[in-house]
Amino acid sequence: MAEVLTTLGILVGLAVFFATILAIAYKKLRVEEDPRIDQVEEMLPSANCGACGVPGCRAFAEKVVDKTVNVGKCTVSSPEGIDLIASFLGIEASKETKRVARLLCAGGKNEAHHWLEYKGGMSTCRGEAVVNGGPKACFWGCLGLGDCAEICDFDAIAMNDDGLPVVDPEKCTACNDCVEVCPKNLFELMPVTQTLIVQCKSLLEGDLAESKCSVACTACARCVADSAPGVISIQNNLAVVNYELNNLTSPAATRRCPTDSIVWLEGEAQFAPEEEIGLPTGRVETLVDLKNTYYQ
Repeated sequence: MAEVLTTLGILVGLAVFFATILAIAYKKLRVEEDPRIDQVEEMLPSANCGACGVPGCRAFAEKVVDKTVNVGKCTVSSPEGIDLIASFLGIEASKETKRVARLLCAGGKNEAHHWLEYKGGMSTCRGEAVVNGGPKACFWGCLGLGDCAEICDFDAIAMNDDGLPVVDPEKCTACNDCVEVCPKNLFELMPVTQTLIVQCKSLLEGDLAESKCSVACTACARCVADSAPGVISIQNNLAVVNYELNNLTSPAATRRCPTDSIVWLEGEAQFAPEEEIGLPTGRVETLVDLKNTYYQ
């Protein structure tokens, strides 16, 4: 019995000793957290989308309070919300350009040709892409099964009648999920100020590209000739916009495009459901037929 009590006493003594050490270490080493972090976090939209470049609103609030990141980096918050946080902290908010996801493909069901019919298996873009790249004749084309819409936590993506993802710029947080899930790498996060967009990623040449999709870029270089020097170049049979010269872009670059693969966006939306515009095809931009609007 005495041995048991001795052992128990030793264990209790050790427990008290180490508890005391831990208590002293906590008191000496603990870091006082700025109470403003909790308040800033409450003012943020709690999207935890990462569009600001920081993983989560809590971490973003910490960086805003210690002034390593400007509150304006949260492009999901409303301007009023940003101003409220800036006023609370006594700082000036930077003006950041909102980014949204853009789909670099306009080849929906009405435009792109199919070389096989996919049956069975998973009804997902990733599932179809495993089988020879999918059923579309254009290897780079959108498969239209909505993996991007499924993964979007903000309901910012819906599929239109032409089988193309429609991104709602108001809801899009530039979280990058659609970019990562698309097996064709067709989404790109762009500032909404980038209004000249090449909606094609096909690397096929001229007539071959158009034979597989009626809205494919044929690398005819007319957009190059119709834009300011250096704005557009042809690389690997595809028109590429140099957004470092974004201030020089204009609707003129789209004027003579034979397939309408390059577009100028009037407003933030890239596509819209047909019923909203009243046009017959699924490939509808908010420019509302630029050729009729600008060049009659």
